[in-house]
Amino acid sequence: MSNQQRDERLKTLDKLRALGLDPFGGKFVGARPIAELLAGYNPTQEAPAPTVTAAGRIRTIRDMGKAAFADLRDSSGKVQLYFKQNQMGDALWNLYKCLDLGDLVGVSGELFKTRTGELSIGVKQLTLLCKSILPLPEKYHGLRDVELRYRHRYLDMIANPEVQDTFRRRIRILSQIRRYLDERAFLEVETPMMHPIPGGAAARPFITHHNTLDMELYLRIAPELYLKRLLVGGFERVYEINRNFRNEGIDTRHNPEFTMMEVYQAYGDYNDMMDLTEGLFVHLARDVQADLRLPYGEMTLDLTPPWPRRKYLELFRQHVGFEWDDRARVLERAAADHIPTGTRPIEAVAGDLFERHVEPTLAGPVFITEYPTPICPLTKAKREDPKVCERFELFIAHMELANAFTELNDPLDQRERFLRQLANKDEGMARLDEDFLLALEHGMPPAGGLGIGIDRLVMLLTNSHSIRDVVLFPLLREHRDLPAAEAAPEAAAAGAAKPAPGDAAPTSAP
Repeated sequence: MSNQQRDERLKTLDKLRALGLDPFGGKFVGARPIAELLAGYNPTQEAPAPTVTAAGRIRTIRDMGKAAFADLRDSSGKVQLYFKQNQMGDALWNLYKCLDLGDLVGVSGELFKTRTGELSIGVKQLTLLCKSILPLPEKYHGLRDVELRYRHRYLDMIANPEVQDTFRRRIRILSQIRRYLDERAFLEVETPMMHPIPGGAAARPFITHHNTLDMELYLRIAPELYLKRLLVGGFERVYEINRNFRNEGIDTRHNPEFTMMEVYQAYGDYNDMMDLTEGLFVHLARDVQADLRLPYGEMTLDLTPPWPRRKYLELFRQHVGFEWDDRARVLERAAADHIPTGTRPIEAVAGDLFERHVEPTLAGPVFITEYPTPICPLTKAKREDPKVCERFELFIAHMELANAFTELNDPLDQRERFLRQLANKDEGMARLDEDFLLALEHGMPPAGGLGIGIDRLVMLLTNSHSIRDVVLFPLLREHRDLPAAEAAPEAAAAGAAKPAPGDAAPTSAP
């Protein structure tokens, strides 16, 4: 936008103050949601037109000289306003003449239908609640630049109503998850976000420092080890929905700060977690739509249970072409696929091959089960075949959405596995968590544990194809914003002044 547009609005601020008005208002009493006002309108010939009160943002203005129309929008919907000079009086008309697109106002007046049948408020009272110094994105072209949309999410939500719809659905999904688990006697808990020792996953942590205690801390990469302490303490069914932080890459499915849910059930195993996961996803899908055929991009996913279960090693053999533990062939294929090896553990390299060759085939929903024990340091091995463990991952639309174990509760075995992680210099393993091992030595009940990536789940249920579309404020590269007078170039076309009479014909008439 030009400096001139902003300067014109600043001059309007001075004009408002000269009229004795506060451009940034205060409490406004009596406003009802616009959708509620419109839904409750039931005119009869005998009844007088109802007087209603609403508040919201001015989105369009169509000036006709001594009368005008405007669209007022709040979070529930929009209504047309009708301003008429001889009905408002000079004082309120002068206030109207100071309005610009984007201003927040409160209005009262009679609700009526125009000749074209549009419900409108004939404004009798007008209160300026907040003057917009910068214009909004232009009505017809909106805010389309992806970088600007993510960086200025508030403008994205104003310009693109479907964005608000996505985040309202996210809020409902979270509410339904909590309801589902609460009804099954799970307790929602909160565990620390700053850990003295990173653990619970193989990931690179963010490091910070606490000045008073003079100690290094890590933003948590997973809450697992603290939730298991609660199992030791006697909380037999617990869950937590909160942020994890991993100092790693960013793409359409990864954000360094993301929302994870972890669930633990004492005296259960990974089969119980499979049933819980399937039941929860079906419940959420039915809340979104009537049936279980879920659209996602060009796919239609059938979530009708029961979902198929496939073994990790069989899929590896089928799609990669040899056994998972064939070291020479793993390294050969990794070199051909340009997958780095170096000093990395061979099982990590094989895991990359699985991701490269198998995961793209998993349209799902499908549970991948019985992962190799060496890549599952917190999971109980199968008694009949200790080379694999009691773990599954859920894939839908080629995305991993859930990860679950029968939890390892043998403290001696757990110590040995942690030591192997340390020797391999696995990310997220700085040193042994002796307090967690101490807790295990006091006895942790057999348990099933489950982790679900909430952001990816919301992507699935809202048909979104980037994690940034379901995170209100995704992490972006540092950007030196332009000065306020030059910011948000897509907003320029909105302008500061109302169109002159004749520039924009009114869409409705009383």
